[in-house]
Amino acid sequence: MTGQPWEPDGTARSSYALTVQQGRIFITMDITNRGVDDEAKLADRNYIRWDAHGVEKIAENEEEDIKAVADMINTMQKAQFNNHRHCFSGTHARTQGIVKGKLVVHDDLPEHLKQSIFDHGAEYPVVCRYSSEPGDPGLDDRIPQPRGFAMKVFNVQGDFLPGGVGIPTQDIEFNSTPALDLANARTTREIIDLRIKYGNNPPELYKHLEARPDTDLQKFRDTVRNTHLESTHHYSQTAFRFGDYVAKYCLVPNSTTQKKLYEETVKPDADPSDILSRWLQNFHRDHDAEYLLQFQLLENLDDQPVEYAGKVWDPEKYPWQTVATLVVPRQDSFDWEMKSFWEDHIRVDPWHGLKTLQPLGGPNRLRKVVYPASSALRRKMNARAEVNVKSMAEVPGPIPAALNNFLEVN
Repeated sequence: MTGQPWEPDGTARSSYALTVQQGRIFITMDITNRGVDDEAKLADRNYIRWDAHGVEKIAENEEEDIKAVADMINTMQKAQFNNHRHCFSGTHARTQGIVKGKLVVHDDLPEHLKQSIFDHGAEYPVVCRYSSEPGDPGLDDRIPQPRGFAMKVFNVQGDFLPGGVGIPTQDIEFNSTPALDLANARTTREIIDLRIKYGNNPPELYKHLEARPDTDLQKFRDTVRNTHLESTHHYSQTAFRFGDYVAKYCLVPNSTTQKKLYEETVKPDADPSDILSRWLQNFHRDHDAEYLLQFQLLENLDDQPVEYAGKVWDPEKYPWQTVATLVVPRQDSFDWEMKSFWEDHIRVDPWHGLKTLQPLGGPNRLRKVVYPASSALRRKMNARAEVNVKSMAEVPGPIPAALNNFLEVN
């Protein structure tokens, strides 16, 4: 694949992905506003079923590695507790904003995209959180790092995974980089160990990272473009069941205003340390937001690994396909009550959801153990119970006026 350095093009339905070539990082672009002929070709492709042989292969000693990672994450949380006298999640600790909206499933999807909750046109209430990925809630926004986005989708019906029984929600989480540096359980164990030992000594940490075969992947997080979160593309990074098939998913900013904000980058010498949340507040106060939810289906296990999340699935070979639109009306994105409630009581977990959207692969099996362990420590150290909210009404904070009529019938 020939990569080109990423530049914005202003196209309505575009998505981007990371590749590493000869030590250089590239972002490649995919356009998804296709014609009828292209859509027909996509419908006829040979997508691999989620239960096909070889989709998942559990690595040797994976269970031991996962247990070690859970302990390490708890160690990192305790270190942050010493700094803040409050326990936060092991990752995505810094809240940048929380908003309420609706997920609109398109009613004209081709048959191969009519999967799980996307099998018919529908509208679902959602609550979404913007975050910074590291586990330090005090991380300066002027430091470039991956950012996160998470959704709780309400009023979901169907057969739930064991962890989600009795909770009619689908949890969906994203990251601003398409490839996951913690690519499998063994890599996660090795990298977290290095961060614990040398996190306060960047030169020593980099010396160890540069000795690794995946050094470009591991160092990329420190070179991400530090831009407005409303212009940021978000990715699942890992694979999930998509009804009959397997897919990754992404979230693409779709309004003209959001795309223009791509040019707004953080100025380390001029902007305040909370610039990202300030920008979000200013945007959501004056503008609606719109994102396209897209899926990229599995066709080639050798080229699209499920067990190793450090490789991008080439969008030129395996195109992104739009299934829904996330609509967020204007509102206050930094409500103190909502922020405190989320951080103290809510857990976003991809294992809280439908069997037809089951997480797949080693990184997701790791999350199945690590997320509950991280949450349990937070509840213990903060003396706060976990609350599995079942509707938007159970989440504190105002509901945007634009959603009132929608919520009356949903």
